[in-house]
Amino acid sequence: MATGIVGIGNMGRPIAEHLSEVGETLVLWNRSPEKAQGIPNSTIAATPRAVAEGSDIILSILANDAALQAAYHGPGGLLEADLTGKIIVELCTTSPQTVEALEKAVVARGGLFVECPVSGNVVPARSGQLMGLVGASQAAFDSAKPLLSKMTRRLEHLGPVGAGAAMKLAVNLPLMVYWSALGEALGLALSKGVDPSLALDILGDSSGAIGAAKKRIPPIHDMLVKGDPGSVSFTLTNAIKDMKLMTDLAEVSGSPNGVISAVLAKAEVAAAGGWEAFDNSLVGVYGQGSKGAKA
Repeated sequence: MATGIVGIGNMGRPIAEHLSEVGETLVLWNRSPEKAQGIPNSTIAATPRAVAEGSDIILSILANDAALQAAYHGPGGLLEADLTGKIIVELCTTSPQTVEALEKAVVARGGLFVECPVSGNVVPARSGQLMGLVGASQAAFDSAKPLLSKMTRRLEHLGPVGAGAAMKLAVNLPLMVYWSALGEALGLALSKGVDPSLALDILGDSSGAIGAAKKRIPPIHDMLVKGDPGSVSFTLTNAIKDMKLMTDLAEVSGSPNGVISAVLAKAEVAAAGGWEAFDNSLVGVYGQGSKGAKA
């Protein structure tokens, strides 16, 4: 059985490398083909349609809804292929409405559709330790489970298509809030002359710290003190995309969204100030007066 992967980017590449290592034969497509080169046991296809035609199960790992629409509906897209007997697994973080529409389109072409947005960054993607949040029919989930189990440390079937998207947005929301809250907490300490290094060390060692804090606090310190944004795991642009999905879903469902709406507004100010390509964890120190921060 060949496994297709559409999108060999920040997450797609480590997932492909891991699946290659555990014995999967891969058919790859990326808008920039050179990014798909050098992965063992793989071939590079010219279009998403060619990936579908050469694979039994296809993983779609794309950045946003525009890329999704092009890969599914554009010239040479997945939906041009006969999908009878094939499974498409969508890993993109998007809205329930988007994946529900994709499921209808895939089923109309004879295929099965699974949404499985994943929680985790490049490191767990490379080692097969992601958390998979599945929305699918039981038949589709059962068909995709053997492959998805190779990519995940925890795989949960949450219900029909749309449930996975909602759960992924729920998982990401506290993380988005934390980075802004950390910056505001730091501001309180700095206002009374506490050394930035010491303040961040204490905040990272406190009961309020999240699991990702210790790894990201050193880059936050460097941005605050040196104006050095460091490496990027998840851009502010992508975080803003996710936060807009969160507020949209909250408005549609009647859920409260005051906290994430405030964080989104802060993030948009930072992005407009030139921080859009920086890691989203830095957003809290925007305007704090570092060499790299802008008021």
